[in-house]
Amino acid sequence: MAPWLAAITDSLEVLHKQDENMTGSLNYIMDKANIQFKSVNFMRGRSIQNALVLLDECQNLTASQLKTIITRCGEGTKLVCSGNLAQIDSNYLTAVTSGLTYIVERFKDFPGSSTINLNGVVRSRLASFAEENL
Repeated sequence: MAPWLAAITDSLEVLHKQDENMTGSLNYIMDKANIQFKSVNFMRGRSIQNALVLLDECQNLTASQLKTIITRCGEGTKLVCSGNLAQIDSNYLTAVTSGLTYIVERFKDFPGSSTINLNGVVRSRLASFAEENL
C-alpha cells in the first residue's frame, strides 16, 4: 500500500517534521487513527456511514466518478473534495469539464455545502512556475 499512502505520509511528514521523533509520531497516527483508503473503482454498492471522507485530486475525476462517490455517502458522513484545476494532468479533462468544476457548480445552492477557494501554490516556486507555464 506504500505507493497509495505516499500522498498521506508526505503530508504527515511535513506536519510533524519538528516533532522529537517524527517516525514515532507517524506510526502513532497511522496506528490510532482509523484511516482507510478505498479505490474509486470499487465504490459501487458501498455505503459509507458516519465518516469523514477526504477526496483529494478531484480535478482529475470526471463528473460521473464524483457522482459514484458522493451518492455512496450515508448518514453522518461529511465529504471534503479538494483539487486544483491548474494541476489537471488528464488528456481527457479541462478546467471546464473537470468533475471538481461540475460539483462546485451543482452544489452551490445546496444548504449543506460550502466552497472554499485558496489562492497561491504552497509547494514551491518551481511548482508555481510549472502551474502557470506548462
